[in-house]
Amino acid sequence: MSISELLEQDLQQATIPESYHEEDPAELEERVWSIKERFGNKLYMPGHHYQKDEVMQFADDRGDSLKLAQISASNKEAKYIVFCGVHFMAETADMLTGNHQKVILPDLRAGCAMADMANIDQVRKGWKIMQDTFGDTILPMTYVNSTAAIKAFVGRHGGATNTSSNAQKMMEWALEQKERLLFLPDQHLGRNTAYDMGIPLDKMAVWDPREEQFECEGNLQDAKIILWKGFCTVHDKFNVNHIEALRKKHPDINIIVHPEVPWEVVRESDYDGSTSTIIETIENAEPGTTWAIGTEMNLVNRLINENPDKEIYSLNPFMCPCLTMNRIDLQHLTWSLDKLAQGEVINQITVEEDTAHYARLALDRMLEMS
Repeated sequence: MSISELLEQDLQQATIPESYHEEDPAELEERVWSIKERFGNKLYMPGHHYQKDEVMQFADDRGDSLKLAQISASNKEAKYIVFCGVHFMAETADMLTGNHQKVILPDLRAGCAMADMANIDQVRKGWKIMQDTFGDTILPMTYVNSTAAIKAFVGRHGGATNTSSNAQKMMEWALEQKERLLFLPDQHLGRNTAYDMGIPLDKMAVWDPREEQFECEGNLQDAKIILWKGFCTVHDKFNVNHIEALRKKHPDINIIVHPEVPWEVVRESDYDGSTSTIIETIENAEPGTTWAIGTEMNLVNRLINENPDKEIYSLNPFMCPCLTMNRIDLQHLTWSLDKLAQGEVINQITVEEDTAHYARLALDRMLEMS
């Protein structure tokens, strides 16, 4: 989707009536339940783990972005998929679902800061400089938390996508194909994964797309991993001081973090893992144990509420929820469903076919390894 198209859609969706913000939330909730019942299997609503509870209560399935896109694709009965997540997730759902299905994002402003840190123009320009610097020795790989355009770029150049769960397996595969790996767009996940594989920090370089230059502690030509200088604005906020403060108050505390947090935070934690790993670890933990979780606040609060037999804290007690994910609220959800009930599809997410084709190549290479 072009910038002009996004701007046009932004202007369109700005017409949400003010009345939705003035209505009683209970009435909005009742309307959502009623529309869901009316559409039945023709309407599917996946909800990402980071969604707020006022939205998540309506989710047919909870999950991470790829899992929800795959479930959407397998749900052939659903004509409308109202994706409660962010833009790149809805893109992936559109690429994996059938032509008879329409993917709707209740608020088009629900983006992802990390995904936006690697736009296609920056990647093309950086790739040329990398080719001039290292020759044809690099395979690109992108985290699924990226735009369809970036996935397509990776697909065109023989690379694959990865998730936080399979990042190590996919990195190992990539380094069997080429001498070096370009990891997009999250430097922390790339660094943490490569380090766990035994690759030292001085064999990793960071590409700064704004300054158009490399950052490297060692000899640049020895670099095995090129990390794109991007990060999750939520996970980047955790630091070692948070760990030290909690360990002083709770010497027996277990600390688990998402691998999108900085390298030094992972090193000081007891466990790290994907969102699903964090959820499973907490659910399976012994009653009475104490935990601190370093991930998005909506999910942490949900885990606290759903696991009353454990003492659970956020690693950063002042952490805000993911602001872009929280664009999906009860008001926008109700508005998009009201329009659907009136026979009008708004905020549909579509990926043009050439981009979708190459993006699916990148996704398929990963799925073949799963």
